[in-house]
Amino acid sequence: MNNTKKMFLGLGVLTVILGLGALANSASAYKGNPSVKGPNYSAERHTLMEKAFETNDYNAWKSLMQGKGRVTQVINKDNFAKFAEAHRLAEKGDLAGAQKIRQELGLNNGANQNQKANNGFGRGMNRGNGLNR
Repeated sequence: MNNTKKMFLGLGVLTVILGLGALANSASAYKGNPSVKGPNYSAERHTLMEKAFETNDYNAWKSLMQGKGRVTQVINKDNFAKFAEAHRLAEKGDLAGAQKIRQELGLNNGANQNQKANNGFGRGMNRGNGLNR
């Protein structure tokens, strides 16, 4: 009986860990990955968004986005066609190609956050702050 309790407890802990890991992935994976539904997903909005991407209709996309997210600060009428191309590549499964375009547009999906973590958030670390002379 004691071994059975330990086994169930172990399985319970493993389930919680895996569940939290899946939740963390699903919370951020939708950015640039069309196979994951974002927080504003609805079937109607999705259909309208797909049409905007297919027809390179920046104004329709902008209206659907309603100024939400950093993407609306980066994407404009001049670079929307390139952004739409990244969307099409991602839908075809070419996530690397889509990510390359997203990075070119300045949509790094947190890549800058990792870079900041590796260089001390710009505090010192050869930044000419007088401490490294």
